[in-house]
Amino acid sequence: MNNQTDFYTKTMANVYTEQGYFAKAVEIYRHLLKYDPESRELNDLLSEVEKKLNEKQKKDRESLEKLFRKWIYLQLSCNMLQKLKNKEL
Repeated sequence: MNNQTDFYTKTMANVYTEQGYFAKAVEIYRHLLKYDPESRELNDLLSEVEKKLNEKQKKDRESLEKLFRKWIYLQLSCNMLQKLKNKEL
């Protein structure tokens, strides 16, 4: 093992999961499965965390989409106001 993977344990993956760092937990479970590929428990935990990661990524994409829509709306509104201001001058 190297320094980075010295702390790759189920407990550490669980801590990352509880803190919402699902990608890091997935990384740890995949690493652990390299050494114990038949572990039903590790496979189940990995599957559970991957599901949470996918849900989080979906929510993040939806939030980002809403933010971009609002930004575009504000940009268009600003442009329209600028045009109206220029017509008045």
